[in-house]
This record gives sequence, C-alpha cells and structure tokens, in this order.
Amino acid sequence: MSLGPRPRRPVRGLPLRAVAPNAVTALALCSGLSGVRFAIGGEWQQAVAMIMVAGVLDGIDGRIARLLHGESRFGAELDSLSDAISFGVAPALILYLWSLQALPRMGWICSLILAVFCALRLARFNAKIDESDQPHKSAGFLTGVPAPAGAGLALLPMFIWFWSDEPLAASPYLVAPWAAFVALLMVSSVATYSWSSLRLRRNIRFEALALVVLLGAALVTAPWQTLTVVCIAYLLTIPLSMIGYTRIRRLRATGALPRVPDLPPTSA
Repeated sequence: MSLGPRPRRPVRGLPLRAVAPNAVTALALCSGLSGVRFAIGGEWQQAVAMIMVAGVLDGIDGRIARLLHGESRFGAELDSLSDAISFGVAPALILYLWSLQALPRMGWICSLILAVFCALRLARFNAKIDESDQPHKSAGFLTGVPAPAGAGLALLPMFIWFWSDEPLAASPYLVAPWAAFVALLMVSSVATYSWSSLRLRRNIRFEALALVVLLGAALVTAPWQTLTVVCIAYLLTIPLSMIGYTRIRRLRATGALPRVPDLPPTSA
C-alpha cells in the first residue's frame, strides 16, 4: 500500500554557501574592532590599516555572496552591523583617541556624530526611505557617501599626518569639524558615483588595468600619500556626480531619457 511521497522537512538555518560571505563579513568586523585596539595602544598606523583592511573585505563579501548565490537576510543584517562598527564606531574612536580627546566635550560630540550618522545612513539604506526619488535609483549613483568611503575621508587628516608630520593635521580644531562634515556627507542626499556599477569601454580596458596596477604599486610603496590622493580625488568627483545626476533627472523629466531599471544596491 503506497502512502504517497513523504512531506519535506522545512529547511532551517543558513545554507552552506552562505557561510563564506558571512565569514568574510565577520572578518571585516574583527578588523574594524582591531583598529580600536591598536588605537588604544597608540599604534596609529596599524589602527588605520585595520580600517582599510575592513574596507577591502567589505568590498568583496557581497561579490562572494552573489558568486556563490549565498545572499541571505542574515548576511544583509550582519553586513550592516559590521559596517556600522567598522566604518562608524571604530573610526570615531580612533579619531577621538588620536586628536579629539584634547577637546573633551566638542571632540566627543563630533565623534558621536560620525558614529551615529554612519548608523543612520545604514538604517536609511536598509529601509529605503524615500526610495522613489533617491539618486541610487538611477544606474550608477548612490545617495550620499557610502560608509567605507566615509571612513576613509574621516581618516584623511591621519593620512596626511603620517607622511608629513604636520602638527596642523592633528589639530582637534581641524579634525573635529572635518569629522562632522564627513558625517553630514554620509547622511546627505547628495548623489555620488557608484563605482561598482561603472562599465568600461572596450578600448580603454587595458589602460584601466594599467592604472589599477600603478595604484597597487603606489599603495605598497607609499600607502599614506596614495590614500591622501585617492581621498582628494574622490572629493573632487562629488560635484561632478551631482551635476551628472541633475542632468539625468532633467532629461527624464522631459522624456528625452527613458527610465532604466534600478541596479541592485551593492554598498551602503
């Protein structure tokens, strides 16, 4: 007597293919927290290097997840938590221990602003507030400065101080407003380029590869000078991205440019 097919048990827990990207995300979190540990010991270059390592790991965990088809809600939440700590809390504490503690009240307020605004940016990114009119709805744009880039910009005074030994770069009267300014960029509605969505033309792919090799060589031989140039170059692209997004909105309003499907978000 046939009883028919046995009912399948509900699948519980995370699939094995989701473990790898989540492990990379956890490593990014460990790296960001290790930056705070080095900062407590006064090892400033190691502290900043840990934040940079966290940024690299954050850039590859999503790609690993898509490659292995291991995207999950758990991974998305873990990634947001890791970003909030590695690119908000950790840089804020590093800056406070390095310079801002000379201004106990105002310095701590600016550190809090950097950490909290980074968390607010990530919350907005996950909730997709005002999603009908955000710059990231246009292919190639993000809303505000993403968290990893914001952490790099916030640490720009340290980059300059490492290679120049300029006391002014470590002045809390300069670092405090700079940290607050970067925090505002993260929660702003300013359109910024989404570099992961850019597509290179075939006739410049070799040049782009050569540029990546040169950038890698520069990071190895002169990391702090190179990171300073990269941060300044990124800041210079923000007005260009704002102009580009304004032009796209104007063309779409007149019907001269059709609306393209939105790209999946890749970074907060």
